[in-house]
Amino acid sequence: TFYEFMANEGPEPGESETKILFTTWAKVDEVWQKDLEQAKSNGTLDDVTITIRDPLAEYIPGNKHYFSIDSPDFAGNRYNITKVLSDLQDRRFIKVIGELSS
Repeated sequence: TFYEFMANEGPEPGESETKILFTTWAKVDEVWQKDLEQAKSNGTLDDVTITIRDPLAEYIPGNKHYFSIDSPDFAGNRYNITKVLSDLQDRRFIKVIGELSS
C-alpha cells in the first residue's frame, strides 16, 4: 500500500497518514549475502526492495511517498521511497526501494 503523510497539526511533532494513493501486489526481493554486507557498510540495513507492475499514469511513486507491506514479517513497518527504477529485464515492472521510517 502506497500512501502519503503530512505533519500533525498543533504543537506535537510527527506525521499522520493522510491518503492511500495506490494498492497493489508486490514481490519483496530477496537479500543476497553480498547485498547484506554492502548494506551493513552503508548503514542501509533496513532498506527493502519491492517489484510491482508499472502502474503507468495511474500512480507515479515519489520520494515523498511511503509504502507498507501487508505481511506478518513486515507488520507495523513503513518505508519512505528512496528510489524508483525500471526493471531492465521486464519493462512491465518497476522496482521501488524504501528505507525504514521511524
